[in-house]
Amino acid sequence: MNINFKAGDNNDVETLLVLIQEFYQLDGYLSFNAVVVRHALMQILNEKSIGQVWLIQDQSQAIGYVILSFGYSLEYGGRDAFIDEIYINSAYQGQGIGKQAIKFLEEVCISLNIQALHLEVERENISAQNFYHRVGFKDSDRYLMTKKLN
Repeated sequence: MNINFKAGDNNDVETLLVLIQEFYQLDGYLSFNAVVVRHALMQILNEKSIGQVWLIQDQSQAIGYVILSFGYSLEYGGRDAFIDEIYINSAYQGQGIGKQAIKFLEEVCISLNIQALHLEVERENISAQNFYHRVGFKDSDRYLMTKKLN
């Protein structure tokens, strides 16, 4: 399988929306609102300082996506990044693509002088937690807490 990571651009919005909707339906936790998602997606596609988006492709067929958002942390010594979303179509899971995606993101982060890479995973999703542990992520013994402002 010839996996590649294509930097997302405005021409990919419709493809990304389909993949995002698939992910949200699969996740069961997130509710898909096309207007809200489209707005946020357009913003990150057009403002590279806040993050980047890639389509995960088999040849030229989109089979998933990953979104990396940027931050800054004194605790980690500078710039940090958050894997905001990562999705691989279920037909392609279990084939090492997730490992390739994490390795790709690590290389991107190193090239951007990012000091730490974060992600979140549902507490009930033990298989995803096990995968993330295998590729080097550690529990921080903290809770991610969120307050929505709008």
